[in-house]
Amino acid sequence: MLPQSQIDLSHGVVFQDQPSLTWIADPVTNRLRGRGDNYEAVRQAVEVIVNVERFKWQIYTPNFGTDYDGLLGTEPGYAASELRRRLEDAFLPDNRILGIKDYIYSFQDVSLSVSFTVRTVFGDVPGSMEVPLS
Repeated sequence: MLPQSQIDLSHGVVFQDQPSLTWIADPVTNRLRGRGDNYEAVRQAVEVIVNVERFKWQIYTPNFGTDYDGLLGTEPGYAASELRRRLEDAFLPDNRILGIKDYIYSFQDVSLSVSFTVRTVFGDVPGSMEVPLS
């Protein structure tokens, strides 16, 4: 049976940002070292988003991570521009992230190396990654 109470939306809806407090993992020891908020939390979120392949892990929602599918075996110039678009798409669901700047790429043997800066509401976060092309 459905509840009989009415929800009054005549005054509008107020959206409130949730705190970004999260557990922070130490990359050296692979252990949790405590909780972090603001810049430290968004820095870790950027790192995880870049390193998690979208649609591959059931623990993450379908809109989390970066989609690398289809880059393998493509022309290097196409792969570089497509990767930038996919990174921007991966950061879109996080309202703390404003965009990407300083996107620089280079090709070494059969891989694409990328460095970039992620603009966030707490400050710039440097990022880098390497994607195999063959």
